[in-house]
Amino acid sequence: MQHGIYWLAIALLAGAFMPTQGAINNKLALYVQSPVLAAFISFGVGTIALFFYLLLSGTPFSQLLLAKNAPAIAWTGGLLGAFFVAAVVSLVPRLGVALTFSLIVAGQLIVTLVIDHYGLFDVPVKTVNLPRVLGILLIIGGVILVRRF
Repeated sequence: MQHGIYWLAIALLAGAFMPTQGAINNKLALYVQSPVLAAFISFGVGTIALFFYLLLSGTPFSQLLLAKNAPAIAWTGGLLGAFFVAAVVSLVPRLGVALTFSLIVAGQLIVTLVIDHYGLFDVPVKTVNLPRVLGILLIIGGVILVRRF
């Protein structure tokens, strides 16, 4: 059970880092006067950090060659990540951190239902049901409240 708590804590920390990253990247965008350039710098710093993590963890770089066997869809994650970071940097000064991430969470949950329901990308199938839909409707209600107030 302790391992379960560890992974839950990591998930919460990752969730907390998303709006923090958005606000920090927005600050960088103010200095470089471009949200896309700020996103590019953010990805550069992240790439360097991952490189050092790989070195410290002892992950063999020869495993990079295995990526050539991955289907084309597996290569699009970086594109989605680039869009996400650039979009957040562009949205935060216009919508604020709370509304931006409320909408992001709502969008994430809507798409998770589709991915789970159809088992897309080889995830286990988990059919859409009323409690899950109600959960998303509550999130959308939260977005409306954040937007309004």
